[in-house]
Amino acid sequence: MAEILIKEQSNRKKTQNKKPIRVDMTPMVDLGFLLITFFMFTTNFSKPNAINFSNPPENDDKVIVEIDYRNQITFILGKEGKVFYYQADKMDLNENSLKLVSFDKAQISKTIEAAKAKAPKKDIFTVIIKPTEDAEYKTVVDMLDEMTITKSQRYGISELNDKEKELYGKKVQ
Repeated sequence: MAEILIKEQSNRKKTQNKKPIRVDMTPMVDLGFLLITFFMFTTNFSKPNAINFSNPPENDDKVIVEIDYRNQITFILGKEGKVFYYQADKMDLNENSLKLVSFDKAQISKTIEAAKAKAPKKDIFTVIIKPTEDAEYKTVVDMLDEMTITKSQRYGISELNDKEKELYGKKVQ
């Protein structure tokens, strides 16, 4: 319990002996904790945002599906937020086919939309995302956000092959 003692000063007058005022703070503390508990239970806490990303069902037949390069675009996510893309066959991949694009002014969205517009089969257009070992996590999340923005239904995350690693190494030097 808390006590507040008040001593009155007198200006050369008679002093009367007054009992000190005693204020019990226990009910006030109880009320404070009750209010804190009430507001904690009635507050809506922010719900975590999650990206809807799921793996395809496992297939025991190991069917290899060939994707026409005109129906897909591949993005290579590099260090310092650099993003390269290409839309070419694996055999025709060279330094000139690997192009730099940035997240500024929705350039990635425009690139995806342009590639999708040129695709012969727009319903199976696929975006392939290949982060390098030195890619930032933020770049990967931003790229997944771009999939939502462009309403791309078919996309996947994959590893770089040897040819892509070699071309990426030449581009970032």
